[in-house]
Amino acid sequence: MSIFKIHHITRYEYDRPVKESANEIKIFPYQCADQEVLQHDLFITDHPNVQTFSDYWGNKTGLFNILPSHNVLTIESKLLVRTTASSQLGINFHSNFKQLQQEMDGQLQLLELGNRDTIRSQAAIDAIAIAVRRGESVAAVVETCSEYIFKYFKYIKGITNVETTVDEILEHGAGVCQDFAHLMLQILRTCQIPARYVSGYICPNKNGMRGEGATHAWVEALIPGYGWAGIDPTNNVWVTNKHVKLSVGRNFRDCSPVRGTFKGPARQKLTVFVSVGYEDGQFFEEMNNVDTAGSQQAPIEADGSVAGQQQ
Repeated sequence: MSIFKIHHITRYEYDRPVKESANEIKIFPYQCADQEVLQHDLFITDHPNVQTFSDYWGNKTGLFNILPSHNVLTIESKLLVRTTASSQLGINFHSNFKQLQQEMDGQLQLLELGNRDTIRSQAAIDAIAIAVRRGESVAAVVETCSEYIFKYFKYIKGITNVETTVDEILEHGAGVCQDFAHLMLQILRTCQIPARYVSGYICPNKNGMRGEGATHAWVEALIPGYGWAGIDPTNNVWVTNKHVKLSVGRNFRDCSPVRGTFKGPARQKLTVFVSVGYEDGQFFEEMNNVDTAGSQQAPIEADGSVAGQQQ
């Protein structure tokens, strides 16, 4: 077991006042047996009422509105969490695709998570799927897929953003954790393995891991006779107690930590700060200015004002 102290600040700055900001947040730890929330404090500009509910995928989700004019919106999360996942997952490497089909029978969510997206470069994905699907062990195919991405795709920051598609990832041959998760989902679903996107944090590790001390993304695949097993293609490891899970879904859009709209013709600047403290006192910190170019376009409201989208 490990205890982590995680400080996550999302800050939007606008070049002129905006109003009627409506937001959805998914920055609450996912409720599961592998992690225990010891304390969670949430601080939001103007202290709005936050209504919470469980979404379609089982994520705790918050909704809040800020009606008055404002130039800054800050969402600050302070989390103390204990991870209880074993360092040895005991994944069933003997269960096969026939068993997988039996477990999926009549399960709508699993069928949804097994459907691949329609993309231009599906032929390239098909070739990768053939390369990684060796034998009938579902877990072995998942592991081989992670190894393939880790080996053939470079980890490079700054060349992609939240709108980057799988086609573009294939063209770049590189990306970051979110990109590798989306790529792996497309490959696994092509192999007819239900898989889901996971948003969370990767916590300090003595061996060093790509993406630690920041928001992170990985994949969970359905392993027959075991259930959902997390695997991190960015670091080519099965997920253990160094990963803290926030939300799951079909892709990033289902797990976006903050989504919302505002009224006003403003341009926005998004900054994300994450600090992860380990129980031995060591801290990892990262601050990113997030590219929101893909979400700047906005419809004109009926009253003639402009509604902007934040993500």
